[in-house]
Amino acid sequence: MRPADLGEERDRHLLRRIAAGDREAFRQLFGRYAPTAMALARRVVRQPQLAEETVQEAFLSVWRNPRGYDPARGTVRAWLMSAVHHRAVDGVRREEAQRRRAEDVLSLPDLAPEDPAQSAVDAVGLPQERAAVRTALQELPPEQRQVIELMYFSGRSQSRIAEDLGLPLGTVKSRTLLGMRRLRAALVYLER
Repeated sequence: MRPADLGEERDRHLLRRIAAGDREAFRQLFGRYAPTAMALARRVVRQPQLAEETVQEAFLSVWRNPRGYDPARGTVRAWLMSAVHHRAVDGVRREEAQRRRAEDVLSLPDLAPEDPAQSAVDAVGLPQERAAVRTALQELPPEQRQVIELMYFSGRSQSRIAEDLGLPLGTVKSRTLLGMRRLRAALVYLER
């Protein structure tokens, strides 16, 4: 057997062990291919946190479904790198779509002619609304408040916040979601 064949057979054996729930086999496969996977993900997404998340997702899918590997379609290495590449491209597309949506919203012209009566009504309620939002923000846990303030008051993307704070992108997303839910609940309660 050639060395490449031995390596491939070892990889297939690790996948069989992973399918049986062997965590050590998973660690070995991860240790063998994670550096290459990370280099590939970084080349595609160009953001360390997003690359890390991409690799984690790809290997998590291996843990969940090691039987998804088909030897007739190529090597274990090729299968893993293909999974990383597909997830990285999807991540870039998601980030780009989110950026475009934000730009589209910001570029929408205000088509409605200004109604002086509506402006007066808005001005009357505006101080109370601002106060309610400030109160609700202050009641958020500090980590959720920080992410929301950076997004909405500093105009940063979730990826940029993750990079600036040294957090995984998933953490920033979950803090945003939890913070927004708490804000919504607090503001609905204050309206009553």
